[in-house]
Amino acid sequence: MKQADRRIGGWAVSAGGLALLILSAYPPIRLSAQVPDTTRAPIVTTGAIVVAPDTAHRIKPFNAFWRSLLLPGWGQAETGRPVTGALFAAWEGVAAMMTLKAQSEVHYLREAGSTNVGAKRQEVQDWLVLWIFNHFFSGAEAFVSAHLQDFPKDLKVQAFPRGVGVTVTVP
Repeated sequence: MKQADRRIGGWAVSAGGLALLILSAYPPIRLSAQVPDTTRAPIVTTGAIVVAPDTAHRIKPFNAFWRSLLLPGWGQAETGRPVTGALFAAWEGVAAMMTLKAQSEVHYLREAGSTNVGAKRQEVQDWLVLWIFNHFFSGAEAFVSAHLQDFPKDLKVQAFPRGVGVTVTVP
């Protein structure tokens, strides 16, 4: 008997690894959503400027990523999701102010000769990590939302007692 099989849940680790391997395999065919759409409207020309009607206000995913990495919420606002952008910007403000507040408390405790300086310094580090994480998470979310700009907004997912139902409105 193998060492992995003797552990409690060893079969779950093996099955999880197999499932991860199967799910990460590249599909041999392109899905219908990945096939280029040839039914789009022709390109409209106005003088010397050529404008494609459905891509005129799109932002590229890496542009959205870099904008939100620089200033959380900027990439979300550019992809047409102002509420999400406002939430990232608000959390940016909370994390920044709490970092500065905890840092000023460290200075106060150090001047007062308190023994709690180490714990307060740990709090400063915690808030700083949350502040940095907000930048990376905002950038990743903007990158994904820029990829999903053309996704149908009429998609609805609903949980049922025996499974999950998905509905899509088809014109």
